[in-house]
Amino acid sequence: MNTDETNANMPQDASDAGGVRAALITVSGVLVLEALGLVAVVVWLVVDLLSLAPSSYATAIALLVLVLIAALWVGAVAVGSLRRAPWARGSAIVWQVLQVSIAVGAFQGMFARPDVGWVLLVPAITVIGLLLWTPVRLAYTRADDERAPHGA
Repeated sequence: MNTDETNANMPQDASDAGGVRAALITVSGVLVLEALGLVAVVVWLVVDLLSLAPSSYATAIALLVLVLIAALWVGAVAVGSLRRAPWARGSAIVWQVLQVSIAVGAFQGMFARPDVGWVLLVPAITVIGLLLWTPVRLAYTRADDERAPHGA
């Protein structure tokens, strides 16, 4: 890889470089916090399962398994984001869209929790916006990806 290819993906202005760096740190930081939050939910569900009698053990275990899978997935996405892996960007966007749908549900219904909805919605919209910003998108692109033939 020569320096011309490297510089093609970098912003021209030094202040832009700082803004992109801050955006990349924000995206990775939010993903790490989301992964840690999911780990905390897994621990909470395990404690609840061991200390309380659920109305359905099958449902409680299924929920625990789903949250554990989500925690592992978001953890892998966070690590991929720290490494600027191209796949991490798409996976992070998918997770944020799922989080937005959970947030919308938190605003509605008999047991609505707007506080939880805002805690889920604000970071999700922030990360989606940052990941769709062209300089950040380019930061997740590798030079090999640009030269690869399309459709191969």
